[in-house]
Amino acid sequence: MPAHAPYDDPGVPDARGPARYLWWLVWRQRGRVLLGALWGTSWMVSLTVPPYLISRAVDDGLRSDNARALVGWSVAVVAVGVLNAVLGLLRHRTMTFVRTDASCRTVQVATRHAVRLGAVLPRVMSTGEVVSIGSADIQRISQALTVTGPGVGAVVAYAVVTVLLLEVSPLLGAVVVLGVPCLAILLGPLLNRLQGAETVYREHQGALTARVGDIVSGLRVLCGIGGKPLFAQRYHHASAALRDEGYRVGAVTSWIQALAVGLPAVFVAVLTWLAARMAASGEITIGDLVAVYGYVAVLVGPVGFFIEAAGDVGRGLVAARRVVRLLALRPAVDNTDQGKAGPSDDAMLRDPSSGLDVPPGVMSAIVTARPPDAVAVVDRLGRYVDSDVEWGGVPLSAVALAEVRRRILVGDNDAHLFAGSLRDAVATHDERDGAAVTAAVHTAAAEDVVAGLPDGLDSQIEAQGRNLSGGQRQRLRLARALLADPEVLLLVEPTSAVDAHTEALVAARTHAARRGRTTVVVTTSPLVLDRVEQVAYLVDGRVAATGTHAELLTTQPGYQALVYRGADDGPPPLAQETVSTSASTA
Repeated sequence: MPAHAPYDDPGVPDARGPARYLWWLVWRQRGRVLLGALWGTSWMVSLTVPPYLISRAVDDGLRSDNARALVGWSVAVVAVGVLNAVLGLLRHRTMTFVRTDASCRTVQVATRHAVRLGAVLPRVMSTGEVVSIGSADIQRISQALTVTGPGVGAVVAYAVVTVLLLEVSPLLGAVVVLGVPCLAILLGPLLNRLQGAETVYREHQGALTARVGDIVSGLRVLCGIGGKPLFAQRYHHASAALRDEGYRVGAVTSWIQALAVGLPAVFVAVLTWLAARMAASGEITIGDLVAVYGYVAVLVGPVGFFIEAAGDVGRGLVAARRVVRLLALRPAVDNTDQGKAGPSDDAMLRDPSSGLDVPPGVMSAIVTARPPDAVAVVDRLGRYVDSDVEWGGVPLSAVALAEVRRRILVGDNDAHLFAGSLRDAVATHDERDGAAVTAAVHTAAAEDVVAGLPDGLDSQIEAQGRNLSGGQRQRLRLARALLADPEVLLLVEPTSAVDAHTEALVAARTHAARRGRTTVVVTTSPLVLDRVEQVAYLVDGRVAATGTHAELLTTQPGYQALVYRGADDGPPPLAQETVSTSASTA
């Protein structure tokens, strides 16, 4: 991990379930959690001391008319108050560290796993769901860990108050002992409803976030085809559904919060009434009455925290379930650094599934009427899926993935363009000098893109290049791939969004720049195919013929119809001239 990461090693999360994941977060910082439990327990237990001191001040000072005792007990009350303030500060500070640790650790393990998944992640999980994990879910998980500090303290304080009340009156102690189980019985159905409603709400929120991202990234297209009102209406309906789910969550949460305030108040009222009757009948002293009221007032805190913590833990389990779902995903390929060394330079790539042999050191092409077939071949050659592809006689799946990524690059037509300066968007792999960047831009015929921006290579571009045209984005993607200068470059439709003149420039310059390097282009463009040394014609995912562009034009009617879009009069003059020239050269 980089030096600025929260942890050099965040650990291996327990992804066997949401409860196990929360426990893993606790265990990874068990020392801090124990310290938080200590401060929380000390703070809550110390809150029970002032009522006792006040009761002694009443009985020993006021009733006995002993000023010295009254002053002494009063000073003790002030001292304990100061101690409570210090303990409360330490408790809050430690629990803030606990929550921050849980948030940072969750972010780091989720990000690390997302990197491991690579190209698999966007196929199996929407962007909105990933974003919601990194925002709302992490907050709920960290809040759930609050139960480890004040939660433990609340249990201990409840037990202490029960013992103190039993010493004053067995009846008062029995009311407290039986009261909390009754609360659990009352709150159980509400907490179950909260988990169910929260789960549905989080699913809807993730889907809606993904839809927002789609609308924003495709706004220019929507405006062009007149689809903006339709998508706006769909978003309106989806957001209304999310709002209704939010109302459900809010309704249940409001009941829980109301009970968190109301039920402890009922406790206070019942116990105070019982204690007042006992004091009136002489069963307990006035000081005992004051102490009982103080104990019960202190008990409001633990009881209220029990109720709030139950809701926090429920929401934390829902959030942790979404994180565990992400962590349960597995990459399509083994991405460990273990494996054989790759072959030497100028090694042939062979794909038995399609029958394709990629000659080393030359520029070749794949032509097919079904683009998904070509993409499948490229995914296998680039090892985005494990397959039986061989590289210089070595199974590609046996080569360390880091070496494969360093030496074989797949340039997708829709590869992501990151926000930032144009220079950084193009030179993302290593530090490149200005001459190398300029050369790559020239090869991709993207000089006009740079010239049209106010600050040239230092101009800022938006995420996915939204402030650029489709052709400009395509050429910048090509420049980035060329600048990486991999041993094997696999390009998928690199010129589909540019005009014929620009396409001819790109084809000629790319061929020259990649001379002596292995390059494969998926295309049906005659201008590009005329520049490659070998063309593989795929039919139903299998190589039906291999040869030069000119040879396949004369021997494969399906290839000619595909390349020239089935023109009745055959190839245009340029293609006929190419055939004649190639034949005479041969």
